Amino acid sequence: MNLASLLARFQPGAASHSVSIPPSWHQGRTAYGGLSSVLAYQAAKLADENLPPLQSAQIAFAGPLAGDVEVTATMLRRGKNTAFVKSEISGTDGVGLSCTFIFMNRRHSHLDYENLVRPDFPPVPDAAGARSGPPEFFTGHMQYPEKRLELGLATNRLASWHRFTEHAGLDHVAELICIGDALPPSAMGLMTEKGMVSSMNWQINMLHEAPTTKDGWWYLESETHHAANGASSQYMTAWNSDGEPMLTGMQSVAIFV
Repeated sequence: MNLASLLARFQPGAASHSVSIPPSWHQGRTAYGGLSSVLAYQAAKLADENLPPLQSAQIAFAGPLAGDVEVTATMLRRGKNTAFVKSEISGTDGVGLSCTFIFMNRRHSHLDYENLVRPDFPPVPDAAGARSGPPEFFTGHMQYPEKRLELGLATNRLASWHRFTEHAGLDHVAELICIGDALPPSAMGLMTEKGMVSSMNWQINMLHEAPTTKDGWWYLESETHHAANGASSQYMTAWNSDGEPMLTGMQSVAIFV
């Protein structure tokens, strides 16, 4: 079941949505974090009529989610320009995801500033140069140019082009939230021993109210700036096919080795 089919199950104005997460969207014993995040976003954006575009989100990965889940959304506050919506996903073990989404009308400002360092973008993959993960893993829904991770490379940075195999007709904000968490935690590039890792939270900021890209390709970049005492902190950026920044983020990742 592709992303569009899952999102189509949500009904505008409903306070609660029942969704079954297929095994093909799992990573281990839980749903892929990007999918859980976008399910919460879909409920939040349908919580009220005519919400402004998404500006920011705070996402807490509280526990595993798989199979049948319930997605709820509650309006915390709606003002003239902003709306704060709380969204949660619950499974058999209780709440597994808790989010606060901020929707905001963009307005004129005297500030127009950017200080993001452009990476050296490799060419956007062609059809012959794209590969997918196994069908029983969430990366089976995606395409990317090469192996996503190798241990022992002594690098704190991971970056690669990613896209959904079936991306036509997707809301680009939902698409970007879902694929924005597709890279492994960048601390894994520093690891020399195999072990479990798990994202604990994700703060994202949208840099455009209507992100766009060509042929579904997004360049994902993640860089660990601190790792110690069983956790790492990483910065994340998602760029479109023209090399324009669309999303920035930050995660705290638990490391069990």
